[in-house]
Amino acid sequence: PYLETSAWGWQIDPLGIRISLNEMYDRYQLPLFIAENGLGAVDILEGESVHDSYRIAYLREHVKQMAEALDDGVELMGYSPWSFMDLLSSHEGFRKRYGFLYVDRNEHETGSLKRIKKDSFHWYRRVIETNGATI
Repeated sequence: PYLETSAWGWQIDPLGIRISLNEMYDRYQLPLFIAENGLGAVDILEGESVHDSYRIAYLREHVKQMAEALDDGVELMGYSPWSFMDLLSSHEGFRKRYGFLYVDRNEHETGSLKRIKKDSFHWYRRVIETNGATI
């Protein structure tokens, strides 16, 4: 009850990712790789931009906790946010978006399919380029 939740009721728990990484590493003593982690949200296209500061905040806090897990001694080989571009959700169609690239498409199967870089795209690119120094 003390955790923030997404619009879909999923708990947001950055500290939980650190705790989970520590538990998994302590148990198996093998390098770990996070293959899916992200925030589904209703992204609004404003002209040629999507200002998804909520996604940046989500990713920033999770990446910070992964860095803490590394400091704890966890061997974390990599991290792959979900997902690179918007995709069709089996439950919410194109209403619930995850990607760094906005895809101009909707539930009515209309739209140009144009890809538009969200603010989170530019933020994450800088994080990668600086090896996390700009988190």
